[in-house]
Amino acid sequence: MLEAIVAVYADWGIGADGTQPVALRTDRAHFRAVTRGAAVLVGRRTLADFPGGRPLPGRVNIVLSRSQDPIEGATVVHSIEEALAEAAKHPRCLVIGGASVYRAMLPHVDRVYLTKLDIRPHSDAFFPDLDADPEFRVSERGPEQEENGVTFRFLTYTRRSAAQDDPSIQKERPQ
Repeated sequence: MLEAIVAVYADWGIGADGTQPVALRTDRAHFRAVTRGAAVLVGRRTLADFPGGRPLPGRVNIVLSRSQDPIEGATVVHSIEEALAEAAKHPRCLVIGGASVYRAMLPHVDRVYLTKLDIRPHSDAFFPDLDADPEFRVSERGPEQEENGVTFRFLTYTRRSAAQDDPSIQKERPQ
């Protein structure tokens, strides 16, 4: 099963000028916990925004890129088909951005771990609005939290067809 993980702002923005305008320590820890030991699928430009522009440690890094240049510590793929084939080699693979990679891979994703921040900084990149997508539903809703004056919540969205096929997917938690 292909999954995704993303932090979005109230308007579903995910970044501006190739980086996150607002990032929370708690969300970064959540990202590390969810992705540790899994494969991650990332675009080359998003990889460049990582610390040192290097693949993430403790994960198998699959980089979707038009460039033929190798990337030390990563498997480079050049098409959606190659990305899907490489992802299928791993028990878990999460799409981690950027915007064009999310859009291209979302039709193949069954679960999205989403951090929703209740702010609207300027964004020039957006994640598709899953609340408006009839294919997805909220399957888990964490409690509202606050960090540095920013209110946020962890949500899990599940593709409706996957939820019917997978009994491990939990029902929505009451607030």
